Amino acid sequence: MVLVWFSEIQWDFLSTRKQRLLQRFPGSWRILFVEPVALGRKQHWLPVRRGNVTVVTVPYLKQVPAGMAQLFRIRPIRSLVTLAGRLIFELWARLLGFSSPARVIGLSNIFWGEAAAKMPCRLRFYDANDDHLGFTTAPGWLRRSLRSYLRASDLLFSVSPELAERLHPPADVRCVELGNGVEFDHFARPRKEVPDLLAKLPKPLLGYAGALDWLDAGLVEAVAKAWPGYSVVLVGPAYARDWQQKHASLLELPNVHCPGKVAYDELPAWVQRFDLALMPLERSDLKRASNPNKLYEYAAAGVPVLAIDYCSAVGRAREVVAVAATPEEFVRLVPEAMADGRREARLAFAREHSWDALAAAMVREIRESLGRGRP
Repeated sequence: MVLVWFSEIQWDFLSTRKQRLLQRFPGSWRILFVEPVALGRKQHWLPVRRGNVTVVTVPYLKQVPAGMAQLFRIRPIRSLVTLAGRLIFELWARLLGFSSPARVIGLSNIFWGEAAAKMPCRLRFYDANDDHLGFTTAPGWLRRSLRSYLRASDLLFSVSPELAERLHPPADVRCVELGNGVEFDHFARPRKEVPDLLAKLPKPLLGYAGALDWLDAGLVEAVAKAWPGYSVVLVGPAYARDWQQKHASLLELPNVHCPGKVAYDELPAWVQRFDLALMPLERSDLKRASNPNKLYEYAAAGVPVLAIDYCSAVGRAREVVAVAATPEEFVRLVPEAMADGRREARLAFAREHSWDALAAAMVREIRESLGRGRP
């Protein structure tokens, strides 16, 4: 099996759904991971190996220089600029043995959509891990790029039914809901080490682990004020440069602690010490179509979980986590949620959503679709 995956994230920058899945594909598969240029980070102009995956950086449309967005709306100019990237890709595909029309093409970078739709292959699929058009005021040509790819696709993997519906795939494209997951053993294996900060803080510990940008900061602030004897710990980076400035009133509270980004290897030691893991995420159109990894990571760690009802994945997890319909209910439920004793049920739930199970499901769907052929 030969697979080419066009990614919107660099392999070594952030370990996301794509890496977790591809690392678990059969060792006999040959996989080419085409990553974008990311300013300020290391590029792989020469291919490198990451297990059974070959990674190469190819410049394309994702990094449009500031002030040139209007220029790129002109199709001839856009075509000339993209030609270099397509030639670089074709060169590496030939040199590395990924140019055969028998290959499979997978895509999560919609900037490649129009080009990837025309590439010869046996099977095309789109992995809808996020509403990528929702992250930006997408120009019309980018929307057309995604539509072109979906029309040429055989298979659509989506993390949520809401996202699949939002994409409006053609009727002959098979849609498979394949949510996000967890490295179960990584989070479930008991960690003896106690992070220095957590050892010093008053208990109970209310913790959040993840990007701070998606937090409902007002809700976190309400929790911290309502329960001043509890320690609120926010573990993770804020990618927006002005996040701390915008939320100074939250960070100035004496029981709120923000240690910043924690290495992935160390993260379970933090989460396992939480007396209650929090999911106070913003309720927006973008987040409603998401499927949060942290839901499964928290569950694998065995700790009680309290979530605001912001997406269907959270709603379907009510049998193992406490779910609040409103911010007021979220604040009120803190003590009750902390006493949630459904540990074994949470562990079983997390196992069902392990990356091993999800990768096996994706591989099975690809193989079955190859066997069926395009209707």
